[in-house]
Amino acid sequence: PEVINGRTHKATVVDLSPWVEYEFRVVASNSVGIGEPSRPSALLKTKAAVPVVAPTNVSGGGGSRSELVITWEPISEELQNGEGFGYIVMFRPLGSTSWTKAVVASVESSKYVYRNESITPLSPFEVKVGVYNNEGEGTLSSVSIVYSGEDEPQKAPEGTAALSVSAAEVEVSWQPMAWNRHTGRVLGYEVSLG
Repeated sequence: PEVINGRTHKATVVDLSPWVEYEFRVVASNSVGIGEPSRPSALLKTKAAVPVVAPTNVSGGGGSRSELVITWEPISEELQNGEGFGYIVMFRPLGSTSWTKAVVASVESSKYVYRNESITPLSPFEVKVGVYNNEGEGTLSSVSIVYSGEDEPQKAPEGTAALSVSAAEVEVSWQPMAWNRHTGRVLGYEVSLG
């Protein structure tokens, strides 16, 4: 409470964050005004609790063939609510009913890479990331869709032609490669001399 009866000698402070150190001061007041604050109390740490804030910005993608890369925004220390903090990563192929669960025990982690030869390139996965500490498992993020890694292009560009422009220059052209469901978008081409 903001104002405590003058005959009261203790009060309960509520809505504090778990696993955070606090110090307290008391001031006396009357009809004339407010006096000097007391010396600060000794530091007191509140008890640990299950974390309640889920990671944000859950996304991912990229990586190599047969990889599912999952990323998230790490949880700050003041929201970890206790020791033994880590992340729970859950994912499943889009349309599947059972989740695969992985534990990432590092507090600083913001990435998990799942490798499995059975993953087809550019496959959509449902992904959610949660938190835990020594007190138990906390909240999970909402579901995000993340695509597995692309594969390298399986064929060479077609329609390659070369035209001499000058004594020191040749212009090389080719037909652009179409987007492929399995190999993804082409990010660039390499021209080599033969």
